[in-house]
Order: sequence, then structure tokens, then C-alpha cells
Amino acid sequence: MAGLSDASRQALAQAEIIFGGPRHLALVQAVDRAQAWPIPFSIAPVLACEGHRVVVLASGDPFWHGAGGSLTAHLPRDAWQAFPAPSTFQLAAARLGWRMEDITCHGLHAAPFARLRPVLTKGQRAICLLRDGEAPKALADWLTAQGLAADLVLLESLGGPNERIRATTAQAFDLADITAPVAVALTITAGKGLPRASGLDDSLFANDGQITKRPVRALTLSALAPRAGELLWDIGAGSGSVSVEWCLAGGRALSFELRPDRAINIRANANAFGLDHRLTCIEGPAAENLSAHPTPDAVFIGGGGNAALFDQLWSLLPEGTRIVANGVTLETESLLAAQHAQRGGSLLRIDLASAAPLGRMRGWDASRPVLQWSVTR
Repeated sequence: MAGLSDASRQALAQAEIIFGGPRHLALVQAVDRAQAWPIPFSIAPVLACEGHRVVVLASGDPFWHGAGGSLTAHLPRDAWQAFPAPSTFQLAAARLGWRMEDITCHGLHAAPFARLRPVLTKGQRAICLLRDGEAPKALADWLTAQGLAADLVLLESLGGPNERIRATTAQAFDLADITAPVAVALTITAGKGLPRASGLDDSLFANDGQITKRPVRALTLSALAPRAGELLWDIGAGSGSVSVEWCLAGGRALSFELRPDRAINIRANANAFGLDHRLTCIEGPAAENLSAHPTPDAVFIGGGGNAALFDQLWSLLPEGTRIVANGVTLETESLLAAQHAQRGGSLLRIDLASAAPLGRMRGWDASRPVLQWSVTR
């Protein structure tokens, strides 16, 4: 209570019903006005109290990985007030002396640890909200499994009477008796994270050989020109490698894949890169599914392209949509050349060769040429 503002204390005093976790309710001595959150969590009981003076207690940051945004999305603006207090992220940074602009903050109390993968590399700092007392050890084990060494600071019950701060490392994690609410501040001390340039190594992706290879993928993403928040349709996605790298650039992707076995790889890659909230795999013939989904900012056709599909896209997509299609067969080359002649854009032939043993010496091992058509609808 000592950390709350006068306005917060006044709202509590006037409340008819007080929602919160058992710990919250005990700290404010809600007694007969107390209403614990249901398990599994739902905001429905709060919304059902329309017409009453209701207070909702939420720690962490209610509008950053919290219940605040969930509630206000269902309420008119004149039906609620927010009385902010220092968030767990702010309290942790204040205890450690960390600059907020130099770190990343993550709500991992309801998300997999893999969400960290795109941002972790040597020297990176992050503050993570965790689910319970078992989660810090699990996070330490996950970091170690990723080949990363890290200094960890456990921050329990920040801002309250039971606050406790302890330090350890991911490799030698030995802390016990950890109680929620808990956050972990981590500093990566060794190990390499994901490169930020397009064209990740093929070995990072689960695939059956049907994958846009690294150099061609880099050129493809350059042509697609991803921007934060944009939506990609990846048609004939194969392993989903283009979708993954699009999402790593801050976008969202729908991966259309006909074969169920390849759809499994796409979902596995989305999970492994911590992108399951950004990348969705749609199984089945793309042509039958496109119109049921939001229109994209860009489209990549990596497989299964034909004249009927391009006609369908041309009728579905709004002006300004970027389209990139790759082909390796003579038939697809002919199709893309015809589309270029009909609809404009640019046509690029990609010929690549890599050094390989040739007897006792070395020679060039040429890859199949790739024809790439890029156009703006």
C-alpha cells in the first residue's frame, strides 16, 4: 500500500468489489470486497460487474504484457481510469542502474522462452517477467541449451515488503525458495545470437531440402523489403524460412503449404525462433484459402505458381502490394517471363556457384539458376 498513490488508495477505499490475485488482495486487505481472478484467467467476471465501483489490482505493468490492455479493449473510454505505479521493469532497472533504452523487456509469464531468441547475443541485457518460482531455473537451462552464458539477477516481490534480490549465473544456477512475483534480469556474457542481416544459415531451419537457400533467400527478402508490422503471404512456403526471416524483421506472416509434413516443419521453425505469435501456417491449396485471410503488404511465391494463381492475386490484392516470385524450372521461367511481359516489374536471373573439391584440386559447383520476378501491384 505504501507504494500506491493517493488516488489509488482513494479508489480502493471507495470500491465495492476488488479484483486481484490472492497476494494482491492480502496486501490491500480487501477482505469481504475481495474477488480473486478465476483460473484459467478471464476478464469476464470484471466485465459482468458493470454498474458497480470496481478496482482491478495488477502488478508488473498492466499495459505492457498485462491485464490493463485486455480490459480496456472491451470498455468504453469513459468507463475506466488507470492509476499507474512503477512497473516491474522500471523497478528492476532502478535497482540495477540499467538504462531502459539499452535493454529489452519481455513478458514471459505467458510466453515461451524462445521469444528471447531474436534479441539475445553477447552483451545484451534483458528483463523478463516469469510465471512462478520454478521458471528462473527453467530459463537458466534454456539459455545454456542455446549455447549462451549469462549473469542472472533474480528480483522477487519488487516494491513490496518482501522484496529480495539475488545474483547467480545460468550455468551455475543454485538458488532455491524462489517466490512469485519474480523477474530475471539477464546479461549475456558469452555466445552468439542470430545475425540481424537477411540470409540465415540453412542449418538453422527444420527442412526436407525444400528451402529457399541462404543466398537466394537474402536476395528474396531484399526484394520483398519487409517493414515492421507488415503482413506477408508466403505461398508454397516449404520450410517457412522466408516467413521466419520476414517476421524477424518485425512483420507477420501467413505461410500457405499444401503438404502436411512440410507444414509441421514450418510450425517447428516458428516455435524454435520464438515467432509462433507472428507466423501462422495454413495447410491446403493456397488458391482455395487466400480470400479468407487479411490482404497482405507483400506476397512471395516460392512454389506452386501458375498463371491462374497470378490472375487470382492480381484481382485480390490492393494496389501497392509487393509481389516476388522465384522459379527454377524451365516451365516456371517461361511463366515468370510472360508475367513480366504482361505486368511489368523486374526480372532477375540468379546464377550462383560455390567452391568444391575437384579431384586433388577445387572447382566451381554451380547451383541451378533461379529466375526472380518482382513487381508492385
